[in-house]
Amino acid sequence: MLWRGNNIGKVLIIGAGGVGRVAAHKCAQANDAFSEIVLASRTLSKCEQIANEIEGRTGRRIKTARVDAGNVKDLVLLIKEHDPDLVLNVALPYQDLAIMDACLKTGVNYLDTANYESPELAHFEYKQQWAYNERFKQKGIMAVLGCGFDPGVSNVFSAYAQKHLFDEINYIDILDCNAGSHGYDFATNFNPEINIREVTQAVRHWSNGKWVETPPILDPRSVHFSFDYPMVGKRESYLLYHEELESLAMNIKGLKRIRFWMTFSENYLTHLRVLQHVGMTRIDEVDYEGKKVVPLRFLKALLPDPAKIGTNYTGKTVIGNVFTGMKSGQKKSVYIYNVCDHAESFKEVGAQAISYTTGVPAMIGAMLMLNGTWKGSGVFNVEQLDPDKFMNALNRYGLPWQAVDFKGKLPE
Repeated sequence: MLWRGNNIGKVLIIGAGGVGRVAAHKCAQANDAFSEIVLASRTLSKCEQIANEIEGRTGRRIKTARVDAGNVKDLVLLIKEHDPDLVLNVALPYQDLAIMDACLKTGVNYLDTANYESPELAHFEYKQQWAYNERFKQKGIMAVLGCGFDPGVSNVFSAYAQKHLFDEINYIDILDCNAGSHGYDFATNFNPEINIREVTQAVRHWSNGKWVETPPILDPRSVHFSFDYPMVGKRESYLLYHEELESLAMNIKGLKRIRFWMTFSENYLTHLRVLQHVGMTRIDEVDYEGKKVVPLRFLKALLPDPAKIGTNYTGKTVIGNVFTGMKSGQKKSVYIYNVCDHAESFKEVGAQAISYTTGVPAMIGAMLMLNGTWKGSGVFNVEQLDPDKFMNALNRYGLPWQAVDFKGKLPE
């Protein structure tokens, strides 16, 4: 794959949910980075609706296509038809490997926002995608994994802190707060099936060279504490496993411990406990009136579509990293974070802040790959790449960040 010298290229976006909507809108806004944009999904009408909205907002027309993102042959035909420089994958995590296979067959660079998951097992790790490294190297193409917010921006914050703020980082705590209100009794902010699988799993964090397991967030013994978030105040934050812990534990020098925390309301947890107790969070098939049904997928069909809950969403998200380490022989702690407003996100691109904070970094990563800032052969996690232009682009494209000395307290 040849890198274009004119700092502009063609992108194929696969996935037309909330994140795909944001990514397409933001790519369309960046005329100096994307010469052509194609948005593809299983449901063509979703792509066409987004394309019409983009044309109405920006005057720019993007192309649309239908594709089965789990079918390699279908994907190869799509890629060959449109000849993109980069495939931006914001489809379901189940489809990551199929899309990577299609990129290998066609010699096209790849970027995604979430690691691969098997539909049959709620287990999150990069092992199967890292296994593509040699094949991507041999093909001379690049894959960038996990370029949303967390993972993604959380990794870039870590790379930036390692490069500019510390000689050695010993502790990282990633804190993800959604202090917004969507007005529904119960809804998830992204794909319900993926979200519920994520938050009902066993929790683990990395400490002193090994993984330490703790109870899931629905267990009364779960680990949680109250953290005072900028602009939104104190929120109960629960220890949770998140995929970026796996790569950051490998790539941040001097690291002794890394943890991930996420806020949940008692209302959300209560609903989820009931659903789990009655079996609706199961991911195995059950027999119902002569048909095979996966309870969690049936539940997904009943819940509000995350791509459509932004209309009356109010409040903010606050996501960032607290770093503790050494600089010039002195111990220091720094908090790097972003605050994003749900209503402002919806006004700009028709999506709530959870989608916005994932779609914007995906666009930035795609832009940096197309202009040659990020280049190489093989499979990369975001913290392995230079963070500086990404950090600058966050400020330019709607996710401004702050870096402050951290004076607060975290659990030991």
